[in-house]
Amino acid sequence: MSDLLARHRAVMPNWLSIYYDEPIEIVRGKGNRVVDAEGHTYLDFFAGILTNMIGYDVPEVREAVERQIATGVVHTSTVYLLRGQIELAEKIARLSGIENAKVFFTNSGTEANETALLLATYARRSDQVLAMRQSYHGRSFGALSVTSNRSWKNNSLSPLNVHFLHGADRHLPQFRGLSDAEYIEVCVEDLRHVLATAVSNDVAALIAEPIQGVGGFTMAPDGLFKAYKEVLDEEGILFISDEVQTGWGRTGSAFFGIQNHGMTPDMMTFAKGLGNGFAVGGVVARGDLMDGPHAIGLATFGGNPISMAAANATLDYVLDHDLQSRAAVTGKILIDGLREAKGRLPIVGDVRGKGLMFAVELVDPATGAPAPALAGRFMEETKKLGLLAGKGGLYGNALRMAPPLTLTEDEAREGLGIILSALETINEEAGK
Repeated sequence: MSDLLARHRAVMPNWLSIYYDEPIEIVRGKGNRVVDAEGHTYLDFFAGILTNMIGYDVPEVREAVERQIATGVVHTSTVYLLRGQIELAEKIARLSGIENAKVFFTNSGTEANETALLLATYARRSDQVLAMRQSYHGRSFGALSVTSNRSWKNNSLSPLNVHFLHGADRHLPQFRGLSDAEYIEVCVEDLRHVLATAVSNDVAALIAEPIQGVGGFTMAPDGLFKAYKEVLDEEGILFISDEVQTGWGRTGSAFFGIQNHGMTPDMMTFAKGLGNGFAVGGVVARGDLMDGPHAIGLATFGGNPISMAAANATLDYVLDHDLQSRAAVTGKILIDGLREAKGRLPIVGDVRGKGLMFAVELVDPATGAPAPALAGRFMEETKKLGLLAGKGGLYGNALRMAPPLTLTEDEAREGLGIILSALETINEEAGK
């Protein structure tokens, strides 16, 4: 493995993040477990960054892909009719709840967000965009401009004029102790103040993640985005919900994350889990917004027949097996178990999440300050115990976990046991 790591470092960029002191190569997967090149088995609680949404080696997905490959047609492009693309778009348009919805497919969440920003700025004839503090929307030039996390921004240059809003930063001193209702009221008044002071007329859109992924699964209280949209609607400002991580029932309480706020956005972007590992992203938007641009457009690989076969099979599997309800049940086992243990673990500053999208924030037990080193220690300990997790957050101290939606109750309890064992070990070490 050291030879493979050396080869990686020789030809891959230094900024390409890779987990663990001794990185692993995953060579096999079945169900919700993977095996590395050394033969070690892991319960996967990060799912390829929320992308292997229904686990590994799923017969329905594998067989759908094999049927398409057997036709000999692995690519045609959008200049021809693509049956699988049309069928998937029909399903997503129906599920979105967006009026007269149309769908455009891309290769990734980054590209999907770029498309949504293009549609919004074109429709509103404005480069002014609102976004959320601590957000992350992708690694491209435009997507980075609406990203509010210094660790992920390479420069201050931007094709957009962006202003960032409060909504997922209740750890700040000015917001501590506020109830949900009080916090929503303060944030709404701040939005009104931004519109009165920081922008010109005709703001294009607000883009927001219902639960912030790279931000460490921080989230606005339910109802905030509905309150924001009521203000935005007064001026015709569009709302883009970035569902790249929160879509397809992962929160357990809603099929799309934004629905937890009791509202329907003008556009939603999606990617990651829809293809269960195959590259697919896209935008679902009001038909008038999608049809608006006057220039010719296409997607060479968007709507690819192989990706569409995988995505149709994945979405059908999620719906046929009611995985949203399963996420609610298994997520409750995990989140309740972690919250119950929090009181006896001084290194745990916060436990948060919805369904199978949850995070544990680690802090210095003496000062309460963010402790990214402890998060790194957790990653190594859970790897040793046979569980894969993720980390992130604004301060690098959030452990974020999002197992496949097919996680069983027994696997949830097994994973909880490993997480608690790791936390107890680290808590003991930190107290010495």
